[in-house]
Amino acid sequence: MSDIKTLGEFIIEKQNDFPHASGDLSSLLASIKLAAKIVNREINKAGLMDITGAVGKENIQGEQQQKLDLFANEKFKAALESHAQVCGIASEEEDEVVVFSKEQNRNAKYVVLIDPLDGSSNIDVNASVGTIFSIYRRLSPVGSPATEEDFLQPGNCQIAAGYVIYGSSTMLVYTTGKGVHGFTYDPSLGVFCLSHENIQISEHGSCYSTNEGNYIRFPTGVKKYIKYCQENVPEDNRPYTSRYIGSLISDLHRNLLKGGIYLYPSTAAYPEGKLRLLYECNPMAFIMEQAGGKACNGAERILDITPTSLHQRMPFFAGSGAMINTLEQFLAEPEPTAQP
Repeated sequence: MSDIKTLGEFIIEKQNDFPHASGDLSSLLASIKLAAKIVNREINKAGLMDITGAVGKENIQGEQQQKLDLFANEKFKAALESHAQVCGIASEEEDEVVVFSKEQNRNAKYVVLIDPLDGSSNIDVNASVGTIFSIYRRLSPVGSPATEEDFLQPGNCQIAAGYVIYGSSTMLVYTTGKGVHGFTYDPSLGVFCLSHENIQISEHGSCYSTNEGNYIRFPTGVKKYIKYCQENVPEDNRPYTSRYIGSLISDLHRNLLKGGIYLYPSTAAYPEGKLRLLYECNPMAFIMEQAGGKACNGAERILDITPTSLHQRMPFFAGSGAMINTLEQFLAEPEPTAQP
């Protein structure tokens, strides 16, 4: 027991990595981990209670909302509002920003962007899902209501980001720009315990993750890269292994620990990409870079992109540095000219 280091203890120990927060990060993450515990409890009941399946309506992205999407959204919203560090949130499940009106919240310095339940369609089949969060310092004056501009900041302005993965065990992984650290939830103690300190992704992975069912709709450069991954080159440890779960957190978490690349390119159905820049790409790119990897949209670094709308979509490629470098070489080749 004496060797166990909890999330709270670790944050306090690393407080110098977050000097301007004056303890705010610990309290803010306490809100997130509390909501995560509640969501984890409900996920573990899936199949026993009426909490799975769609609710019969779509979110702003035109996607069917699952019952647990709405449950998780409400729990995280309530947990973050109850603490005085957050003046508002933006959520993948909300059409607009949610501005907290209490005086304690108006005086808060931070905004949080969140995907409450990534991969929620996997709940019905008992596959891993998760929560993604991102924290920024507000731009609007402290004491005033939060504004949309507080949330439309490039990813390189994030002061912290992380995710919670609900799988065979529940893990919280986060970064404040000083490395990436993972904590596994011990349900017998009710605490997140340090299990993966200073996570580093391999420079050369051996796994690629993409929905190959959409292969025919992928850009030519992505098709060529997938063929490259499939080529048998023993001295280059190819062919690579194909692994795809269909939950962004699950696929990236595996590649973060094992080495690999995640690809979600644009398609004819989603010419701008499908993943959300603010709720998915930015926080996961921040984590990937802090672990020594890379993330891009095929043309530029994800964290350098200035958002133009709350629910902006983006092609997304992230993973081991050498694999991203090779992918970018294929993407830099000109698309073939259509024959008349």
